[in-house]
Amino acid sequence: STGKERDTETGIASEGFRAERAISNDGNSSWDNDRTQFITQMRINKVFMTTMPLVVFLRGVNVGGHRTFRPSTLARELSDYGVVNVGAAGTFVVWKPASKAKFRAELLRKLPFEADIAVCDARDIIRLAKDNPFGTKPPGSDIVRFLSVVTKTSRARPAMPIAFPPEGEWLVRLIASRDRFVFGEYRRHMKTIGYLGKIDKLFNSNVTTRNWNTIMAIVKLLTAETPTYRAPAASR
Repeated sequence: STGKERDTETGIASEGFRAERAISNDGNSSWDNDRTQFITQMRINKVFMTTMPLVVFLRGVNVGGHRTFRPSTLARELSDYGVVNVGAAGTFVVWKPASKAKFRAELLRKLPFEADIAVCDARDIIRLAKDNPFGTKPPGSDIVRFLSVVTKTSRARPAMPIAFPPEGEWLVRLIASRDRFVFGEYRRHMKTIGYLGKIDKLFNSNVTTRNWNTIMAIVKLLTAETPTYRAPAASR
C-alpha cells in the first residue's frame, strides 16, 4: 500500500528484499519464509528504536472469585502508558512505559488489591517464541502448553525435564527453563492444578502461568506492522 511505501521500515526492508531476491535467483524455495522473517524483524526493530515495550503478568487474579477486577478498565486508567489488555487473567502489553520502575509503581497504585507482578521486556517474550522449545508438532487434544513466569528473583535452577507425578503418566511436565521463564505442558485432569502449584517450590518464588496461545497472541501484537491499542483474543 502507499502507506507502507512511505514508511521508513519499508524503505529499509526494500533494500533487504532486493539483496535477498538477488541471492535467491538460484531457485531457493526458502525465500518466502526468509522474507517473512525479515519483515517481522524490521517491524520489531522499528518499534524498539523509539521505546522498549513491556509485557506484564499478574499472578492469581480473577480466579475462583478472588482478587477480581476488570483488566480492560485498568488498561483504560493506564492509557497514558499505552496499555493493552490481553485476556482476562491480568496480562498487559505496555507500549509507553517510560521506565519499569515508574510503570510498576503506577500499576500497583491502581490495583484494588496487592498482587505479585512480573514485568518483562517485550523483546524477551518475542525471543521465547522464536526459540520455541515445543517444536512444530501440535499437542494432543488433552494437552495444554504453557509458560510460567517467575515473579521474583530466584537462583533456583532445577534440572529439566521434570514430571509430576514422577511415576506413571505425567499430569504436568516441565521441559525447559530460560532465565525467569519455564516452559511446560499439562493434561486436562482434576489433579493438574495441584501439580502446577509445585512449580513455585521448585523455583523458591511465586510464578504466574499463561497458556502458550496467549503468549503467541502477545507476540503477534508486538510484531504487528504498527503498534495497536486494540486487545487481541487470548486464552487463559
